[in-house]
Amino acid sequence: MGTVGKVADNLLKRKFRADTPSTAFVTDVTEFAFDWGKVYLSPVMDLCNRQIIGYDISRRPNFDQIKNMMSSAFEGRKIVDGALFHSDQGWQYQMKEFQDFRPGTEAVDVKEGKMP
Repeated sequence: MGTVGKVADNLLKRKFRADTPSTAFVTDVTEFAFDWGKVYLSPVMDLCNRQIIGYDISRRPNFDQIKNMMSSAFEGRKIVDGALFHSDQGWQYQMKEFQDFRPGTEAVDVKEGKMP
């Protein structure tokens, strides 16, 4: 789909590991095709322990799925200052609504790929 909004800097630089929990997270949307249709999985992984901390499954890849995934992962969770949130920079993550989204925790800020 290309660039539809703001693309954050790649702060993770392919260092897909973290020494401390809640300091680096990754996500992606994956399509699964079945005889009866498609399903889209959107998980969030903590790179320290490789734990999936939240996810959403949807019949359509849309922004509601991303909001549900973010709420599932971060609502009520303490996030370390300066934590990183890394995605593939797909259209969902370029949207202003994603850049402004706060899933019910005081610490989540996904602007510039960082969580303060």
